[in-house]
Amino acid sequence: MRKSSFFILISFVFVIVFSCDKKSKNKQEETILEGKVTILIDETLLPVIEDQVDVFENQYNASITLVGKSESEIVQLLSKNKQQLAILSRELTKNESEIFEIKKIKPRVTPLAIDAIAFISHKNNNDTLIDLEKVITFVQGKNQKDFKGLVFDNANSSTVRYIKELAKINVLPKEKIFSFQTNNEVIQFVAKNEGMIGVIGVNWLSEPTPKMKEIVNEVKVLSVKCLNSNNFVKPSQDNIASGLYPLTREIKMLNYQPFAGLGMGFASFVAGDIGQRIILKSGLVPVRIPNRNIKIRKEINNKK
Repeated sequence: MRKSSFFILISFVFVIVFSCDKKSKNKQEETILEGKVTILIDETLLPVIEDQVDVFENQYNASITLVGKSESEIVQLLSKNKQQLAILSRELTKNESEIFEIKKIKPRVTPLAIDAIAFISHKNNNDTLIDLEKVITFVQGKNQKDFKGLVFDNANSSTVRYIKELAKINVLPKEKIFSFQTNNEVIQFVAKNEGMIGVIGVNWLSEPTPKMKEIVNEVKVLSVKCLNSNNFVKPSQDNIASGLYPLTREIKMLNYQPFAGLGMGFASFVAGDIGQRIILKSGLVPVRIPNRNIKIRKEINNKK
């Protein structure tokens, strides 16, 4: 009996030690530059971050899975602590981050880039301009003759939330408002339907997939008439950077990991020199202007 009890005790201790050791190893598997991690991302922001992941994975022993979802879906998953990393155009509210406050986990919020919301129309439409005031009155339920309707990517997207906040409404009208699931679907719909206005993230136009390049050529980007101004401004990189374009938003990495993991490393990479150069090349605006090294030569050799 004593031998049997001793054997059971030894087995129990072995199981505990093995289990603890396994948990320790799992924690050590993910560092700021190594391991595997999943990052939720607002679908409207997906193209430019995909490029960042490709470069990051080539430089480090890391595997990052991006999962594109609507803003509302991502906020729900974060607020229930089902995911800990996300890239959004806003931070969580106090109520949404309550579960992390209870666990005393403070988020690391890293600004990554400046994005913009663009209006697009069919390429055959004569008008290349759109009045932001008329868009606001339209989503407030008042009819407009300038366009047949507005097309959004997703009813729960950050784009819809942005326009609703701008118009100071809680619900979009049901008539002449259409929504799909992705920005590409919006572009495809507008390319086939004259008179419709698409509302999308500008990086879907500057960084289209090979399959979407021809379809993007079938739409035109509209210049926006700013509120309280007669100026029409196109969502170019310069206008976004200078603040002239009225529909801009900051892309942020929200990190709720309770340890220094791959989320921290990736955020630092995107916010660093290489990552900001990728942002600049994509057509968006970096939060920090990348350094430029200029070499000054004392002599010029003219070789004929």
